[in-house]
Amino acid sequence: MRVLSVTHQDNAGAGVFGEARGAELLEWRPQAGEPPPLDEIEAAMVFGGAMHVDQEHQHPWLRSEKELIRGLLERGVPLLGVCLGSQLLAEATGARPRPLAGAEIGWRRVEVTEEGRTDPVIGPLAPSFEVFEWHSYEAPLPPGAVALARDSACLQAFRVDGRPAWGVQFHAEVTAAGLGRWLDGWHESADALATGQDPDSIRSDSERRIEAQNELGRGLAERFLAQAREAVESVGA
Repeated sequence: MRVLSVTHQDNAGAGVFGEARGAELLEWRPQAGEPPPLDEIEAAMVFGGAMHVDQEHQHPWLRSEKELIRGLLERGVPLLGVCLGSQLLAEATGARPRPLAGAEIGWRRVEVTEEGRTDPVIGPLAPSFEVFEWHSYEAPLPPGAVALARDSACLQAFRVDGRPAWGVQFHAEVTAAGLGRWLDGWHESADALATGQDPDSIRSDSERRIEAQNELGRGLAERFLAQAREAVESVGA
């Protein structure tokens, strides 16, 4: 399956989602100004970045990316949004992402909702799972969407009603090397510094936890792709 991989920066790409069986990722950078290869793709994954969903003034290309996401939804293209990608999906379907009271960074336990237990993508993670978080915005539940997972800070996963589209706030895609690069930049991040956490402690925790998350991430991506194939086949039937 050919999947459009919308990537915003070098250290926030597909990670282990790109290792999912049956996926051929076609990377597209919205800020490059080139049109995406829409005629070649059957699904899309939209990843994270240091920019925020409401920063169109600083990043004008966000406008065209938001148009792209709305267009993919209208066409019924299966879509998985991660962190910023989840917030962009939420905005495209009627929610208004907003800043958290404080950034959520580090390993967190996420609880699957009752509705989430029957979801084909998130359900197998019930009743709860541990993942890495790095975000300072949240996406409220869009109108008509289904809340699939939460933690004490915010909504962590949702599914758009009637469409093969999911948003996840957590970073199940990030590799050990990618997470290391994020932590290397800790002292350049105002959000990270404001948490008062010790990046070396997070790094140590991550060495013990990242392998299990990588397996979780590959499985999540493969379940999304299975749903995407079903959606594509049902349209072609």
